[in-house]
Amino acid sequence: MDEDQLLRDRAYRIAEEKAGFYIHLVAFLLVNAGLWSLWFFTSPTSFPWPVFVTIFWGFGLVMHGAGAFFGEGYTESLAEKEYRRLKEKRGP
Repeated sequence: MDEDQLLRDRAYRIAEEKAGFYIHLVAFLLVNAGLWSLWFFTSPTSFPWPVFVTIFWGFGLVMHGAGAFFGEGYTESLAEKEYRRLKEKRGP
């Protein structure tokens, strides 16, 4: 496999991760909009219970975004470290 194909494969994996984040973001926005609307139109004077969903799911969304947009370098360094460990274990 040539270097150009390796770069294409890597770029494809990165693009998949970013696309997965965007899908996650749209689902987050739509579901939370629905939950907040449900609360607002049924019991706006009661405790705003959708806040729990928004906060906890929002935290997961932020972590997903961090992994998709900033995690590549970390993953690459872990993979390189693991490769060296396995190579040493196997010997020359």
